[in-house]
Amino acid sequence: MDASTGQPVLRVSGLDIAYGSVADPVHAVRGLDFELYPGEVLAVVGESGSGKTQTALALMGLLAATSRRSGSMILEGSALQDLDEAGWTMVRGRRIGLVSQDPAQALNPYLTIGRQMLELLQCHRGVKGEAARSEAEAMLSSVGLGDQARLLQQYPHELSGGMQQRVVLALALLGKPAVLVADEPTTALDVTTQAQVLALIRDLASQTGTAVLLITHDLAVVRGVADRVLVMYGGRVLEQGPTTEIIASAGHPYTSGLVACAPGLNSIPGTDLPSLLGQAPGAGNWPGGCPFHPRCPRSQDACVVQMPALEPVSPGHLRACFNPGGGA
Repeated sequence: MDASTGQPVLRVSGLDIAYGSVADPVHAVRGLDFELYPGEVLAVVGESGSGKTQTALALMGLLAATSRRSGSMILEGSALQDLDEAGWTMVRGRRIGLVSQDPAQALNPYLTIGRQMLELLQCHRGVKGEAARSEAEAMLSSVGLGDQARLLQQYPHELSGGMQQRVVLALALLGKPAVLVADEPTTALDVTTQAQVLALIRDLASQTGTAVLLITHDLAVVRGVADRVLVMYGGRVLEQGPTTEIIASAGHPYTSGLVACAPGLNSIPGTDLPSLLGQAPGAGNWPGGCPFHPRCPRSQDACVVQMPALEPVSPGHLRACFNPGGGA
């Protein structure tokens, strides 16, 4: 999907998520802005604690009760931030679907696959009986699962991890959501199955027009899958743009480090990959200024005291860095 055309299905503006006291807040997400378009896959990339999953939870209305959220989240013209619990119940599974990290935990071990799919169809779309069964079988087929009639009678523990994740994907798509949030969807899978599931998500987005927000810590998984990449660190966006441009010409030191850490076709077996210096400090310990400056090889005085603004580098490519290197 060309993000320069059409209207976004989801627009997030100034999203801020904080915990702790008002006087001394701990910010998990700070001033997040992005748009998501129909049929597009947008990958949100960053290390643990960068704010990726908090963003996903905010979009699902599943933030902890102790959180404080500000900013706007507009889904197909509706303001998600204004919803009460009843409103969120109508959104989850129907307008926003979720594919989580661990399919074994996402599925109810006491119910057959068929029972779970038929209940979802009845609850969210009012489809019952033979019509529901036919639609469930068709959806299982669309995610690459065969012998659908038998599969509907099986329990989650009878399936492999890859099959379980495909079932979770089928469940998420049954509600015909406008947006699919895929939170580290391949973490529990082997490398071959990871590639298959990611390719499936890419194909389904193109075929159904469902917009996908792909949450991942691994920049390598977005190659050939995501249309655009949004790089987060310390709750902030450091760089965003078209996937091919970000990978080929990343200019922010953090993005460059993530790209370098990912094995490529030219990687020599047995050799160590580059690694980022230090570790992410985690919520409550982020420094002032640019949150990456303590680990940054190109840090300068301004980075310590001020967060650089996101500025255009090329069409659709934004970067927040006082001292970028390489890249467009």
